[in-house]
Amino acid sequence: MVLGIIGGGASGMAAALSAARNIKNEIHIFERQARLGKKLSATGNGRCNLSNLTPAPYFGDDPAFADPALNKFSPRETLSWFEAFGLYTVTEESGRVYPYSDQANSVLDVLRLSLDTPNITVHTGCEIEKARKTADGFCLETAEGTFLCDRLIIACGGIAGTKLGGSMRGYRLLGGFGHKTTRLRPSLVQLTSDWKGLAALKGVRANCKVEIFRDNTLFSQSTGELQFTEKGLSGPVIFEISRDVCQGRGKWEAKLDFLPDMPQNALLEMLKLRKNTTLTTDDLFTGILHNRLGRVLSKEANIGLCPVKALSDRELETVSKTAKNLSVTLTGTLGMDSAQVTAGGVLTGDFDPETLQSRLVPGLYACGEVLDIDGKCGGYNLQWAWSSGRLAGEKAGNV
Repeated sequence: MVLGIIGGGASGMAAALSAARNIKNEIHIFERQARLGKKLSATGNGRCNLSNLTPAPYFGDDPAFADPALNKFSPRETLSWFEAFGLYTVTEESGRVYPYSDQANSVLDVLRLSLDTPNITVHTGCEIEKARKTADGFCLETAEGTFLCDRLIIACGGIAGTKLGGSMRGYRLLGGFGHKTTRLRPSLVQLTSDWKGLAALKGVRANCKVEIFRDNTLFSQSTGELQFTEKGLSGPVIFEISRDVCQGRGKWEAKLDFLPDMPQNALLEMLKLRKNTTLTTDDLFTGILHNRLGRVLSKEANIGLCPVKALSDRELETVSKTAKNLSVTLTGTLGMDSAQVTAGGVLTGDFDPETLQSRLVPGLYACGEVLDIDGKCGGYNLQWAWSSGRLAGEKAGNV
């Protein structure tokens, strides 16, 4: 049996390795870029958060669609799978799993080495321009000619991260078979802002509770590490809640609490004690917050440069409230180019969740980000790639 796999990312490689367990299968991976797994090598800031042992919901038109694949190929089973390939991993208290080397290339290297088997052929720099159903299987058209296969897996990924290979290719190929795609939006993406304080805070990181409001109504919230950039707000806490933020009309704003574990009155009392020191307002938050952040908060509270002892209790109360509830206007996101994941995708209702085979075209399968399934920040999207890829490869390859 000849199996064609379009896409050499995480799900495509997982599908190939799963199908290759049946040594009678002849498997061909078609990757339009010069090498496999380019996007994978950049995930997690180059560390590759490859899974998460803490359960979390998935999103999409029908999130439960992901359950069969995730239950069969669970995070713990996935770690055993990688261990069999020679990857040594470490699990953080949060449940996030990383390669012990802290290098994404370690994950990619063991996958590439495992793909080096007699029944897997990798075609890089080869873009499938069109795919169509034939009487006996499928015909794939490339600039170099046509390729025939008995079964076909679409594992092209989503449109997110266009600089790393994200494209509309998978949606278009599946559209040619009659499959429909939902509205596509960026997820796990930086939020942009025109707040004047950004210039002084570029690169500053802080533990923060972030509440996102749309037209003064709470939209989403999370607590974690926030990073300021020259264009807005980033970091894990932002990625966690960025899905669908700034989508549609309305006034969007973020309210930031830089001391989520400290009540505002406790912070006020701590600041009052500093009236007995020789500190200036530039150093008001010394030992509490990043120095640059402290100075910006003082300015936001309209506190000029002066000795702390010269401040009134009312002024200190204003500063403490600012640190606990700083309002930042949001103007949008950095878009698909910078997004890590695509929210939305090919409608899952036209696929069998137990096999990932198309209900419209027998012998056609899809897996990974191209489908309308996405997860939270923290390794969940790669886990979906591994699980769905392995399920599609197993069923398409009759393993």
